[in-house]
Amino acid sequence: MSTENEGNAVPAAPSVPPVPVAAPDGTPASEHATSTPPPLPSSEPATVASAGQPPQPEPAPPPAPAPAAAPTWAQRAGAAWPPPPPTDPSHEGGGSGGPVWGSPVPVADSPRRKRTGGAVAAVLAAALVAGGVGGGIGYWAAEHNDDPFDSTTVSAADAPRDLKREPGTVAAVAGKALPSVVTIEAQSGGAGLEGAEGEAGTGTGFVYDREGHILTNNHVVASAADGGTLSATFSNGKKYDAEVVGRAQGYDVAVLKLKNAPSGLTPLALGNSDRVAVGDSTIAIGAPFGLSNTVTTGIISAKNRPVASGDGSSGKNSYMSALQTDASINPGNSGGPLLDSRGAVIGINSAIQSAGNGGFGQSQAGSIGLGFAIPVNQAKTVAQQLIKSGKPVYPVIGATVDMTGEDAGAKIAAQGAGGTPAVSANGPAAKAGLKPGDVITKFNGKPVDSGPTLISEIWTHKPGDKVTLTYERDGKERKAEVTLGEREGDN
Repeated sequence: MSTENEGNAVPAAPSVPPVPVAAPDGTPASEHATSTPPPLPSSEPATVASAGQPPQPEPAPPPAPAPAAAPTWAQRAGAAWPPPPPTDPSHEGGGSGGPVWGSPVPVADSPRRKRTGGAVAAVLAAALVAGGVGGGIGYWAAEHNDDPFDSTTVSAADAPRDLKREPGTVAAVAGKALPSVVTIEAQSGGAGLEGAEGEAGTGTGFVYDREGHILTNNHVVASAADGGTLSATFSNGKKYDAEVVGRAQGYDVAVLKLKNAPSGLTPLALGNSDRVAVGDSTIAIGAPFGLSNTVTTGIISAKNRPVASGDGSSGKNSYMSALQTDASINPGNSGGPLLDSRGAVIGINSAIQSAGNGGFGQSQAGSIGLGFAIPVNQAKTVAQQLIKSGKPVYPVIGATVDMTGEDAGAKIAAQGAGGTPAVSANGPAAKAGLKPGDVITKFNGKPVDSGPTLISEIWTHKPGDKVTLTYERDGKERKAEVTLGEREGDN
């Protein structure tokens, strides 16, 4: 499987979403219902003097009628709405004939008749704009059978002082984990020299213990491991210089130590990656394309996925029996934690499957829903080795395996590197009776389809573990029990 490590990234400027124009404060939800319709024009013709005749005196006006009683709530509900305000030509598309942004959709004229449906529609529209105020007025009026407009003040309910999220929600898990996740900036040793351009990259790590150790990927810090500079920035913006304690290229794991580490560090809890099941929820935290403190979610899509990944510079690969997740992982997420629904670390985000270039002007690939994480059980063992001695320890079978993948299994090569024997004398494979040309097809009962798959499975164990290898020789299937040996360091 071809994968790409994530790492160097230039953060893209985030777009700013448009902000809708806010409605004027203090506008009552019942404004239209309480407005007085404009007076209709008089139907009587104006008095005009005829030519050649003296003007006639106007008749005395009739006495003013007695004032009518105030309309009841039911009459107001059945009354017609006043005409809409004139269109504001300052808005785009303004002028006569077009509605203004925020105005109600015009309705075709129809014969006036008393319908309760029209009143209900008007109340619902007001509730959508004014929130709970409109609904509150209608409920109060229905309960008390009074005119709600006798009251000039409506008070909204007070918002809760503390918004508490239930444990186990993504927000709760992320809020607890973010203070223990750091964004790592790595600068190679060539930076600052005349005529030299230093390599720089951004990745992620997380607090491993209270002494200030940070767990991350090797390919995140490899460029700065020899004479470069490293820094770790927490979610609160505080930045600390860091140094490499040890790194394992084959496992793609590295441990850093904060210089002048602050007190009160909270390590992330480590889960058990062996107990993870396909379909379990996952939460990934990292700095994709330099966007620190980014949280994404998904599930465990597969387990024991053999993955070989390279950093693109050393020519050496890392091998893992990975946890596959569809949580969005991009360049810059490398080294960040993959959490379960409880907030425990179950993996270190390390690689992605790419469909090509990133598109949209990006030179790097992005997430297509195929991310891979180093199981935390393996990462924990490696971290303990690096903190203790600064060097990784690898379990081995004592045989050189063909990595081309041309056979249906892992074939033991005819000879080793530099003309050395393919099967080490007195090594684990030799003691188990394995020979050059044997094709290993199963590891502890699990199918093996290539050399990288075999190495990924071997490296999930420790030196001294006993494993069962199923292999073919001369067309016959055989089995052998092998006690794994060890190799220290990456060379």
